[in-house]
Amino acid sequence: MTCPAEKWGIDPGKFWMRGAAPESPVRFDDETGVWNVYGHAEAVQALGDPGTFSSDIARVLRMEGENPLQEGNLLQLDPPRHRELRNLVSRAFTPKVVNDLEPRIAELTAELLEPLGDEFDLISALAHPLPVIVIAELLGVPAGDRAQFRTWADGLLTTEAEFNAREIDTESDEAARQLRMVTEMRDYLLGHAAERRRRPRRDLLTDLVQAEVDGERLSDDEIVNFASVLLLAGHITTTLLLGNTVLCLDEHPDQLAAVRDDRALLPSAIEESLRYLSPFAVVYRATTRATEIGEREVPADQVIAVRLSAANWDARRFDSPATFDVHRDPNPHLGFGRGIHFCLGAPLARLEGRIALGLLLDHFPQLSTDPRRPPTFMRSYDINGVNELPLLSGVRSRSARGWT
Repeated sequence: MTCPAEKWGIDPGKFWMRGAAPESPVRFDDETGVWNVYGHAEAVQALGDPGTFSSDIARVLRMEGENPLQEGNLLQLDPPRHRELRNLVSRAFTPKVVNDLEPRIAELTAELLEPLGDEFDLISALAHPLPVIVIAELLGVPAGDRAQFRTWADGLLTTEAEFNAREIDTESDEAARQLRMVTEMRDYLLGHAAERRRRPRRDLLTDLVQAEVDGERLSDDEIVNFASVLLLAGHITTTLLLGNTVLCLDEHPDQLAAVRDDRALLPSAIEESLRYLSPFAVVYRATTRATEIGEREVPADQVIAVRLSAANWDARRFDSPATFDVHRDPNPHLGFGRGIHFCLGAPLARLEGRIALGLLLDHFPQLSTDPRRPPTFMRSYDINGVNELPLLSGVRSRSARGWT
């Protein structure tokens, strides 16, 4: 079965999901001024060499100078600063710490599932609130503010336009809207950081406020941007993972039946979802020197778009990439990235996914999408994610037949 990309309304720019393979693993787009990396091996090369492929793309977009939005932003930092800051919170995501969260994740999932009836939207009912509550509790901000967190995530992580390195308009209405949201989130987190200085707690925000690197405390910009990444990326990855996995399983009933019959397949189903419908479809890098990738000579100071979604559909690396297969093994997908920027919260996202999906399937033996209300996707060229996923749970039919 081929991917129902057109049915789902996935951006036509993701042509690899619509049956057309890239002409070459690496291709320059003269219109956007971006080098697109489609191949799996080439993506691994770019992600694994931060010395050549820098995460600081602002440098080549004529955005030099102080950038308060970049200080402490792990996604845009290179070594050694990236390593120093990442080490500050890596202990909060160790296997033991993550595994110790399992009872709390199960408790929250059960609480969120309990009031659901015959019809509900998976994203608003479970996929969004669950990871938001978990990351908010870890960070130390009120989980009750999750509606605001979603507004910021939707506004800052989505864009309908393809990235164009030749047209960076910092004066546009869109730029002004994003700056306004950044300012709101900055003020929000600064307020909580100031409160932690007065009254420290046992949470990640207190750790950031009290942390020292080379004998110096983090600046306010570093604290805020670091916390922003943890807050937004820390929940949106799991939100997308949950919605996408349920959608993929529903679209492939034989695979759903296999998972229902053997829950040991659930982790591999999650991995296949991350490959098949990669939440973050692209990450950007900038070359620091002339280099060769995919048999192409790329000059220094060029923007590189590493198409993770396309790399995860590379037929040179994956057999029948358009087939959703929960038995796929090995599955070296790049859904969580690779190299020094490999998703810090990947273990937590996997744990949340396994627990939440397992309990969801236990709770609703007849779960299915609602044919009257098709799913909607996030309006983004850079993200593959379900924004609304109306489901029919079969609660009424179970009750009528005396099921418990």
